Amino acid sequence: MILPILSYGNSILKKKCLDIDSSYPKLSELIENMWETMYNAEGVGLAAPQVGKQIRLFIIDAAPFFDQQEITDYEMKNLKRVFINPKVTFLDDNKCKFNEGCLSIPDIREDIERFESINIDFFDENFNSHSLNFNGILSRVILHEYDHIEGILFTDKISKFKRSLIQKKLHKISRGQIDVNYPMKFSKK
Repeated sequence: MILPILSYGNSILKKKCLDIDSSYPKLSELIENMWETMYNAEGVGLAAPQVGKQIRLFIIDAAPFFDQQEITDYEMKNLKRVFINPKVTFLDDNKCKFNEGCLSIPDIREDIERFESINIDFFDENFNSHSLNFNGILSRVILHEYDHIEGILFTDKISKFKRSLIQKKLHKISRGQIDVNYPMKFSKK
């Protein structure tokens, strides 16, 4: 089932999320719905707070960033993943900028500086424990979604000046004065 994605301005997007365990109600159904929602919106990642759940869960499928002919089986396993109760345990000293967007903040993109390499501990959808390193675009997508479960939006990472330039657009997004090709739930401030 395709879920509505919460828009900028919804208070749940600014809250730190809570750990869950394998007894979380209808977890498999939620994850399946999140995949369907993300693909419908043509995203590469989606965090639980974006669909109204204040839990430490996000999914990624970064395959659209890679040439399909050059992806190995090992890389494909890393491109599509479920992260439950993730904790970043290492951030490389190297950073790079990349133009990011967000399904909760449609039609706004900004250059965001992020770490090039990370290590993250997490559980998968079967509650198997993992501790993996990710680099480049995978690191970036994971850190973007990780920020969501920490109550941080990519617009929080831009300068006050740049934020002031897009403030009018952000206000329109929060009020639903935007056309998107996927269901959204607006804050109506």
